[in-house]
Amino acid sequence: MATRQVLADLVSAYEQRSGVQVQIESVGGVDAAKRVMADEPFDLVVLASDAIDKLLAAGKLVAGSQVDLVHSGVAVAVRAGAARPDIGSEDAVRSAVLAARSLSYSTGPSGVALARLFDRWGIAGQIQDRIVQAPPGVPVGTLVARGEVELGFQQLSELLHVEGIELLGALPAEIQIVTTFSAGVCASATQPGAARELIAFMASPAAAEAKRRQGMDPA
Repeated sequence: MATRQVLADLVSAYEQRSGVQVQIESVGGVDAAKRVMADEPFDLVVLASDAIDKLLAAGKLVAGSQVDLVHSGVAVAVRAGAARPDIGSEDAVRSAVLAARSLSYSTGPSGVALARLFDRWGIAGQIQDRIVQAPPGVPVGTLVARGEVELGFQQLSELLHVEGIELLGALPAEIQIVTTFSAGVCASATQPGAARELIAFMASPAAAEAKRRQGMDPA
């Protein structure tokens, strides 16, 4: 879901350039990986690079077809009008987490990394009952906007366009969590050549501005 908007922008630009029509289905990464693993007939898939590696190892993607597309960092949000805690340093973020009555992060790789961070800080048990797990495919920002969560962590690209929230900013550099998203041609592809051409465009310099506009950096 982190790549949903940037892929929509890139595909629209590609369709205008090439005249080729592309159909995208955006779902949570866990679901997407399961469906590719189950041999559903997709031409290409875009997922976090570790998930792409697993699909390659299982023979579900064409060997050598993987291409890194974007690097995506994590930001923090609160409900619009709520108090804005300091997140300018690692210590400040730790204090904000401990002070929050509820917090949420995604089921994706950034959420896994955050759970490890809380464990390293020695506060995982202390905040366990305050964590609201966002269901796969449901943006953390939506829970924040509805007032169900006080402090939300998710990739910037997924928070940018959510109404009813305020961005506090990106996690500080010392604890920033960067996910690389990659594309690969599915072994079940009926149009592997067309899939490679689309991936090549999405990895090209012509795609860089759209990536930055959606809160990501070109890979």
